[in-house]
Amino acid sequence: MATSVKKNFMPPSLISNLQQVLITRKNNSVEGHSNKIHEPTEAPSSSSSSSATSPCSGADVSKKENDCLKPVVLVTNEEGIQSPGLTFLVEALVCDGRFDVHVCAPQSDGSMSGHSVTIRETLTACSVEKCGATAYEVSGTPADCVSLALSGALFSWPKPDLVVSGVNKGSSCGNNMFYSGAVAGAREALICGVPSLCISLNWKKDMRYESDLKDAVIVCLPLIHAAVRDIERGTFPKSFLLNIQIPSCPLMNKGFKVSKQSLWRSFLSWRAVSANRDPSAGHFMSNQQSLGIKLAQLSRDASAAGAARRLNIHRKNVEIESVGVAGKFSSQETVKKYFRLELEDKDQKNADEDLDYKALEDGFVAITPLSLNPANWIEIQSSASNWLAVALANEQ
Repeated sequence: MATSVKKNFMPPSLISNLQQVLITRKNNSVEGHSNKIHEPTEAPSSSSSSSATSPCSGADVSKKENDCLKPVVLVTNEEGIQSPGLTFLVEALVCDGRFDVHVCAPQSDGSMSGHSVTIRETLTACSVEKCGATAYEVSGTPADCVSLALSGALFSWPKPDLVVSGVNKGSSCGNNMFYSGAVAGAREALICGVPSLCISLNWKKDMRYESDLKDAVIVCLPLIHAAVRDIERGTFPKSFLLNIQIPSCPLMNKGFKVSKQSLWRSFLSWRAVSANRDPSAGHFMSNQQSLGIKLAQLSRDASAAGAARRLNIHRKNVEIESVGVAGKFSSQETVKKYFRLELEDKDQKNADEDLDYKALEDGFVAITPLSLNPANWIEIQSSASNWLAVALANEQ
Protein backbone atom coordinates (compact mmCIF):
# COMPACT_ATOMS: atom_id res chain seq x y z
CA MET A 1 0.00 0.00 0.00
CA ALA A 2 1.48 3.32 -1.04
CA THR A 3 1.86 6.11 1.48
CA SER A 4 1.85 9.76 0.63
CA VAL A 5 4.56 12.06 1.94
CA LYS A 6 3.64 15.65 2.61
CA LYS A 7 6.16 18.08 1.20
CA ASN A 8 7.87 20.49 3.59
CA PHE A 9 7.81 24.03 2.25
CA MET A 10 10.02 25.57 5.07
CA PRO A 11 13.41 26.93 3.98
CA PRO A 12 16.38 24.64 4.81
CA SER A 13 18.20 27.44 6.70
CA LEU A 14 15.26 27.96 9.07
CA ILE A 15 15.02 24.25 9.76
CA SER A 16 18.71 24.12 10.66
CA ASN A 17 18.39 27.03 13.10
CA LEU A 18 15.41 25.44 14.87
CA GLN A 19 17.27 22.16 15.30
CA GLN A 20 20.23 23.95 16.94
CA VAL A 21 17.93 25.76 19.41
CA LEU A 22 16.19 22.53 20.44
CA ILE A 23 19.51 20.73 21.00
CA THR A 24 20.81 23.60 23.18
CA ARG A 25 17.67 23.66 25.37
CA LYS A 26 17.81 19.90 25.85
CA ASN A 27 21.43 20.01 27.08
CA ASN A 28 20.68 22.85 29.55
CA SER A 29 17.72 20.94 30.98
CA VAL A 30 19.80 17.80 31.61
CA GLU A 31 22.58 19.77 33.35
CA GLY A 32 20.13 21.62 35.62
CA HIS A 33 18.45 18.39 36.68
CA SER A 34 21.83 16.83 37.51
CA ASN A 35 22.85 19.79 39.70
CA LYS A 36 19.53 19.69 41.57
CA ILE A 37 20.05 16.04 42.48
CA HIS A 38 23.45 16.73 44.06
CA GLU A 39 22.33 19.84 46.02
CA PRO A 40 22.14 19.29 49.83
CA THR A 41 18.69 19.50 51.39
CA GLU A 42 18.19 22.77 53.28
CA ALA A 43 16.96 22.72 56.84
CA PRO A 44 13.52 24.28 57.29
CA SER A 45 13.64 27.93 58.23
CA SER A 46 12.60 29.15 61.62
CA SER A 47 9.62 30.92 60.10
CA SER A 48 8.32 27.74 58.47
CA SER A 49 8.81 25.72 61.63
CA SER A 50 7.01 28.29 63.70
CA SER A 51 4.11 28.34 61.25
CA ALA A 52 3.71 24.58 61.69
CA THR A 53 3.23 24.91 65.43
CA SER A 54 -0.12 25.57 67.09
CA PRO A 55 -1.09 29.22 67.49
CA CYS A 56 -1.91 28.54 71.14
CA SER A 57 0.86 28.59 73.68
CA GLY A 58 1.74 25.44 75.56
CA ALA A 59 0.30 26.87 78.76
CA ASP A 60 -3.06 27.58 77.12
CA VAL A 61 -3.26 24.12 75.61
CA SER A 62 -2.32 22.55 78.93
CA LYS A 63 -5.01 24.55 80.76
CA LYS A 64 -7.70 23.56 78.26
CA GLU A 65 -6.70 19.92 78.45
CA ASN A 66 -6.72 20.12 82.25
CA ASP A 67 -10.22 21.65 82.26
CA CYS A 68 -11.45 18.86 80.00
CA LEU A 69 -10.32 16.33 82.59
CA LYS A 70 -12.18 18.03 85.45
CA PRO A 71 -15.76 17.10 86.38
CA VAL A 72 -18.26 19.65 85.09
CA VAL A 73 -20.53 21.39 87.62
CA LEU A 74 -23.44 23.52 86.41
CA VAL A 75 -24.65 26.21 88.83
CA THR A 76 -28.05 27.91 88.70
CA ASN A 77 -30.43 29.57 91.15
CA GLU A 78 -33.79 31.33 91.41
CA GLU A 79 -32.76 34.82 92.53
CA GLY A 80 -30.79 35.84 89.47
CA ILE A 81 -27.20 35.58 88.32
CA GLN A 82 -26.09 38.65 90.30
CA SER A 83 -27.35 37.32 93.64
CA PRO A 84 -24.67 37.05 96.34
CA GLY A 85 -25.48 33.42 97.16
CA LEU A 86 -24.71 32.24 93.62
CA THR A 87 -21.65 34.51 93.41
CA PHE A 88 -20.15 33.11 96.62
CA LEU A 89 -20.80 29.53 95.50
CA VAL A 90 -19.29 29.99 92.02
CA GLU A 91 -16.27 31.78 93.46
CA ALA A 92 -15.66 28.94 95.92
CA LEU A 93 -15.99 26.23 93.26
CA VAL A 94 -13.65 28.04 90.84
CA CYS A 95 -11.05 28.73 93.53
CA ASP A 96 -11.26 25.11 94.66
CA GLY A 97 -9.72 24.11 91.32
CA ARG A 98 -11.30 20.65 91.16
CA PHE A 99 -14.18 21.52 88.83
CA ASP A 100 -14.93 22.94 85.41
CA VAL A 101 -17.62 25.41 86.49
CA HIS A 102 -20.44 26.57 84.22
CA VAL A 103 -23.26 28.94 85.16
CA CYS A 104 -26.70 29.34 83.60
CA ALA A 105 -29.02 31.44 85.74
CA PRO A 106 -31.93 33.87 85.34
CA GLN A 107 -31.00 37.46 84.56
CA SER A 108 -33.61 38.64 87.09
CA ASP A 109 -35.20 37.33 90.27
CA GLY A 110 -37.28 34.22 89.59
CA SER A 111 -38.21 33.42 93.18
CA MET A 112 -41.44 31.49 93.72
CA SER A 113 -41.71 30.78 89.99
CA GLY A 114 -42.18 27.07 90.58
CA HIS A 115 -41.48 24.72 87.69
CA SER A 116 -42.78 27.11 85.04
CA VAL A 117 -41.17 27.14 81.60
CA THR A 118 -41.38 29.68 78.80
CA ILE A 119 -43.07 28.79 75.51
CA ARG A 120 -44.07 30.84 72.47
CA GLU A 121 -41.49 33.45 73.45
CA THR A 122 -37.85 33.89 72.47
CA LEU A 123 -35.34 33.71 75.30
CA THR A 124 -32.00 35.49 75.26
CA ALA A 125 -28.79 34.06 76.70
CA CYS A 126 -26.01 36.59 77.24
CA SER A 127 -22.48 35.71 78.30
CA VAL A 128 -21.32 37.39 81.50
CA GLU A 129 -18.20 37.45 83.63
CA LYS A 130 -18.68 35.37 86.77
CA CYS A 131 -15.60 34.64 88.87
CA GLY A 132 -13.79 32.99 85.94
CA ALA A 133 -16.56 30.48 85.18
CA THR A 134 -18.25 30.03 81.80
CA ALA A 135 -21.47 31.91 82.53
CA TYR A 136 -24.70 32.95 80.80
CA GLU A 137 -27.68 34.92 82.06
CA VAL A 138 -31.01 33.87 80.56
CA SER A 139 -34.27 35.79 80.24
CA GLY A 140 -36.26 32.87 81.60
CA THR A 141 -37.16 30.86 84.67
CA PRO A 142 -34.79 28.61 86.65
CA ALA A 143 -36.31 25.57 84.92
CA ASP A 144 -35.70 27.28 81.56
CA CYS A 145 -32.05 27.84 82.47
CA VAL A 146 -31.37 24.22 83.37
CA SER A 147 -33.34 22.85 80.43
CA LEU A 148 -31.46 25.11 78.01
CA ALA A 149 -28.08 24.32 79.55
CA LEU A 150 -28.64 20.56 79.35
CA SER A 151 -30.05 20.67 75.81
CA GLY A 152 -26.65 21.06 74.15
CA ALA A 153 -27.83 24.21 72.37
CA LEU A 154 -25.92 26.56 74.69
CA PHE A 155 -22.91 24.63 75.99
CA SER A 156 -20.84 22.18 73.94
CA TRP A 157 -21.09 19.23 76.28
CA PRO A 158 -23.04 15.98 76.46
CA LYS A 159 -24.10 16.68 80.08
CA PRO A 160 -22.55 18.05 83.27
CA ASP A 161 -21.65 15.72 86.10
CA LEU A 162 -23.65 17.65 88.70
CA VAL A 163 -26.18 20.51 88.82
CA VAL A 164 -26.22 22.73 91.92
CA SER A 165 -29.05 25.21 92.48
CA GLY A 166 -28.17 27.83 95.06
CA VAL A 167 -27.32 29.26 97.42
CA ASN A 168 -30.85 30.67 97.72
CA LYS A 169 -32.39 32.86 100.39
CA GLY A 170 -35.34 31.37 102.22
CA SER A 171 -36.53 27.92 103.14
CA SER A 172 -37.96 25.47 100.61
CA CYS A 173 -39.11 23.00 103.23
CA GLY A 174 -42.37 21.11 103.01
CA ASN A 175 -44.87 22.26 100.42
CA ASN A 176 -42.86 25.42 99.85
CA MET A 177 -40.75 23.35 97.49
CA PHE A 178 -43.64 23.36 94.98
CA TYR A 179 -43.36 27.15 94.75
CA SER A 180 -39.56 27.21 94.78
CA GLY A 181 -37.78 28.04 91.54
CA ALA A 182 -34.57 26.79 93.16
CA VAL A 183 -35.99 23.30 93.69
CA ALA A 184 -37.46 23.43 90.17
CA GLY A 185 -34.00 23.96 88.69
CA ALA A 186 -32.65 20.91 90.52
CA ARG A 187 -35.76 18.88 89.65
CA GLU A 188 -35.40 19.73 85.95
CA ALA A 189 -31.88 18.30 86.09
CA LEU A 190 -33.21 15.13 87.74
CA ILE A 191 -35.84 14.80 85.00
CA CYS A 192 -33.03 15.04 82.43
CA GLY A 193 -31.06 12.31 84.22
CA VAL A 194 -28.41 14.54 85.83
CA PRO A 195 -27.69 14.35 89.60
CA SER A 196 -28.56 17.57 91.39
CA LEU A 197 -28.48 19.43 94.69
CA CYS A 198 -30.62 22.35 95.83
CA ILE A 199 -29.07 24.53 98.55
CA SER A 200 -31.02 27.12 100.53
CA LEU A 201 -30.32 29.23 103.60
CA ASN A 202 -33.08 29.68 106.16
CA TRP A 203 -32.98 33.43 105.66
CA LYS A 204 -34.74 35.55 108.26
CA LYS A 205 -35.70 38.93 106.86
CA ASP A 206 -33.92 41.89 108.48
CA MET A 207 -32.03 39.51 110.77
CA ARG A 208 -29.32 38.04 108.53
CA TYR A 209 -26.26 39.30 106.66
CA GLU A 210 -24.75 38.46 103.27
CA SER A 211 -21.78 36.93 105.08
CA ASP A 212 -24.19 34.18 106.21
CA LEU A 213 -24.48 33.15 102.55
CA LYS A 214 -20.71 32.80 102.35
CA ASP A 215 -20.79 30.67 105.51
CA ALA A 216 -23.53 28.55 103.93
CA VAL A 217 -21.18 27.83 101.01
CA ILE A 218 -18.51 26.67 103.45
CA VAL A 219 -21.01 24.29 105.07
CA CYS A 220 -22.22 22.73 101.82
CA LEU A 221 -18.86 22.36 100.02
CA PRO A 222 -18.10 18.93 101.61
CA LEU A 223 -21.42 17.64 100.27
CA ILE A 224 -20.61 18.90 96.77
CA HIS A 225 -17.17 17.27 96.90
CA ALA A 226 -18.67 13.99 98.10
CA ALA A 227 -21.41 14.07 95.47
CA VAL A 228 -19.00 14.64 92.56
CA ARG A 229 -16.62 11.98 93.85
CA ASP A 230 -19.37 9.37 94.11
CA ILE A 231 -20.87 10.38 90.76
CA GLU A 232 -17.51 9.60 89.15
CA ARG A 233 -17.42 6.29 91.02
CA GLY A 234 -20.99 5.50 90.00
CA THR A 235 -22.19 5.21 93.60
CA PHE A 236 -24.25 8.41 93.90
CA PRO A 237 -28.02 7.73 94.14
CA LYS A 238 -29.78 8.47 90.85
CA SER A 239 -33.44 8.28 91.86
CA PHE A 240 -33.70 11.56 93.79
CA LEU A 241 -32.24 15.02 94.30
CA LEU A 242 -31.04 16.36 97.64
CA ASN A 243 -32.82 19.43 99.00
CA ILE A 244 -30.28 20.90 101.45
CA GLN A 245 -31.58 23.42 103.99
CA ILE A 246 -28.97 25.33 106.01
CA PRO A 247 -29.98 26.94 109.33
CA SER A 248 -29.94 30.69 109.88
CA CYS A 249 -26.52 30.61 111.58
CA PRO A 250 -24.65 28.26 109.22
CA LEU A 251 -21.41 27.85 111.16
CA MET A 252 -23.32 27.05 114.36
CA ASN A 253 -25.22 24.12 112.86
CA LYS A 254 -25.58 20.88 114.83
CA GLY A 255 -24.60 18.65 111.92
CA PHE A 256 -26.22 17.02 108.90
CA LYS A 257 -29.54 15.24 109.27
CA VAL A 258 -31.53 13.35 106.66
CA SER A 259 -35.12 14.53 107.02
CA LYS A 260 -38.55 13.78 105.62
CA GLN A 261 -40.55 16.22 103.56
CA SER A 262 -43.29 17.78 105.66
CA LEU A 263 -46.61 19.36 104.72
CA TRP A 264 -45.52 22.68 106.19
CA ARG A 265 -45.69 25.81 104.07
CA SER A 266 -45.65 29.54 104.52
CA PHE A 267 -48.98 31.26 104.95
CA LEU A 268 -49.98 33.09 101.75
CA SER A 269 -51.24 36.51 102.78
CA TRP A 270 -52.96 38.59 100.08
CA ARG A 271 -53.29 42.29 100.81
CA ALA A 272 -55.34 44.80 98.87
CA VAL A 273 -53.31 47.90 98.01
CA SER A 274 -53.99 51.20 96.30
CA ALA A 275 -52.31 52.19 93.05
CA ASN A 276 -51.40 55.48 94.75
CA ARG A 277 -49.58 53.61 97.51
CA ASP A 278 -48.06 51.15 95.08
CA PRO A 279 -47.07 52.94 91.85
CA SER A 280 -45.64 49.75 90.40
CA ALA A 281 -49.13 48.24 90.35
CA GLY A 282 -50.55 51.13 88.34
CA HIS A 283 -47.58 51.03 85.99
CA PHE A 284 -48.06 47.31 85.49
CA MET A 285 -51.76 47.72 84.71
CA SER A 286 -51.16 50.58 82.28
CA ASN A 287 -48.65 48.42 80.43
CA GLN A 288 -51.20 45.64 80.20
CA GLN A 289 -53.86 48.03 78.86
CA SER A 290 -51.63 49.16 76.02
CA LEU A 291 -50.58 45.63 75.11
CA GLY A 292 -53.47 45.08 72.70
CA ILE A 293 -52.76 48.30 70.82
CA LYS A 294 -49.05 47.52 70.58
CA LEU A 295 -49.81 44.09 69.19
CA ALA A 296 -52.19 45.57 66.63
CA GLN A 297 -49.54 48.02 65.50
CA LEU A 298 -46.76 45.45 65.24
CA SER A 299 -48.71 42.52 63.83
CA ARG A 300 -50.86 41.98 60.77
CA ASP A 301 -52.75 39.29 62.57
CA ALA A 302 -56.46 40.06 62.44
CA SER A 303 -57.02 38.63 65.91
CA ALA A 304 -54.55 41.11 67.40
CA ALA A 305 -56.31 43.97 65.66
CA GLY A 306 -59.63 42.70 67.00
CA ALA A 307 -58.22 42.57 70.51
CA ALA A 308 -57.12 46.19 70.18
CA ARG A 309 -60.59 47.25 69.03
CA ARG A 310 -62.20 45.48 71.96
CA LEU A 311 -59.73 47.14 74.31
CA ASN A 312 -60.63 50.58 72.95
CA ILE A 313 -64.31 49.86 73.58
CA HIS A 314 -63.59 48.87 77.19
CA ARG A 315 -61.62 52.07 77.70
CA LYS A 316 -64.81 54.06 77.14
CA ASN A 317 -66.20 52.57 80.32
CA VAL A 318 -65.80 54.32 83.64
CA GLU A 319 -62.86 52.97 85.65
CA ILE A 320 -63.24 52.80 89.42
CA GLU A 321 -60.37 51.94 91.71
CA SER A 322 -61.27 49.90 94.76
CA VAL A 323 -59.34 48.31 97.58
CA GLY A 324 -62.36 46.80 99.31
CA VAL A 325 -64.17 43.52 98.89
CA ALA A 326 -65.82 43.15 95.50
CA GLY A 327 -69.50 44.02 95.31
CA LYS A 328 -72.08 44.75 92.65
CA PHE A 329 -71.16 47.25 89.98
CA SER A 330 -72.67 48.62 86.80
CA SER A 331 -71.93 47.03 83.43
CA GLN A 332 -70.56 50.41 82.35
CA GLU A 333 -68.00 50.43 85.15
CA THR A 334 -64.61 48.74 85.17
CA VAL A 335 -63.46 48.03 88.70
CA LYS A 336 -59.73 47.69 89.24
CA LYS A 337 -58.25 46.08 92.31
CA TYR A 338 -54.57 45.76 93.21
CA PHE A 339 -53.16 43.04 95.44
CA ARG A 340 -49.78 41.99 96.75
CA LEU A 341 -48.83 38.56 98.05
CA GLU A 342 -46.70 38.23 101.15
CA LEU A 343 -45.41 35.07 102.79
CA GLU A 344 -45.71 34.67 106.52
CA ASP A 345 -44.10 31.89 108.51
CA LYS A 346 -46.35 30.00 110.85
CA ASP A 347 -45.33 27.82 113.75
CA GLN A 348 -46.42 24.22 114.13
CA LYS A 349 -46.34 22.48 117.48
CA ASN A 350 -45.75 18.83 118.30
CA ALA A 351 -43.97 18.21 115.00
CA ASP A 352 -42.06 15.05 114.18
CA GLU A 353 -38.36 15.54 114.88
CA ASP A 354 -37.47 14.00 111.50
CA LEU A 355 -39.46 16.49 109.42
CA ASP A 356 -37.46 18.93 107.32
CA TYR A 357 -38.60 22.22 108.81
CA LYS A 358 -38.34 20.86 112.37
CA ALA A 359 -34.76 19.69 111.81
CA LEU A 360 -33.95 23.08 110.30
CA GLU A 361 -35.48 25.03 113.18
CA ASP A 362 -33.56 22.83 115.63
CA GLY A 363 -30.28 23.96 114.03
CA PHE A 364 -29.48 20.97 111.80
CA VAL A 365 -28.56 21.05 108.13
CA ALA A 366 -31.70 19.32 106.87
CA ILE A 367 -31.09 17.09 103.84
CA THR A 368 -34.35 15.96 102.26
CA PRO A 369 -34.34 13.54 99.31
CA LEU A 370 -36.95 14.52 96.71
CA SER A 371 -37.95 11.94 94.13
CA LEU A 372 -40.05 11.95 90.99
CA ASN A 373 -41.74 8.85 92.42
CA PRO A 374 -42.59 9.62 96.06
CA ALA A 375 -44.34 6.26 96.48
CA ASN A 376 -40.94 4.72 97.29
CA TRP A 377 -40.13 7.28 99.98
CA ILE A 378 -39.07 4.68 102.58
CA GLU A 379 -36.49 3.19 100.21
CA ILE A 380 -35.42 6.68 99.14
CA GLN A 381 -34.99 7.80 102.74
CA SER A 382 -32.84 4.77 103.54
CA SER A 383 -30.70 5.24 100.43
CA ALA A 384 -30.09 8.91 101.25
CA SER A 385 -29.14 8.10 104.84
CA ASN A 386 -26.69 5.40 103.76
CA TRP A 387 -25.06 7.66 101.18
CA LEU A 388 -24.70 10.57 103.60
CA ALA A 389 -23.09 8.41 106.29
CA VAL A 390 -20.48 7.02 103.88
CA ALA A 391 -19.91 10.34 102.10
CA LEU A 392 -19.21 12.30 105.26
CA ALA A 393 -16.95 9.57 106.61
CA ASN A 394 -14.85 9.70 103.44
CA GLU A 395 -14.66 13.50 103.54
CA GLN A 396 -13.26 13.55 107.08
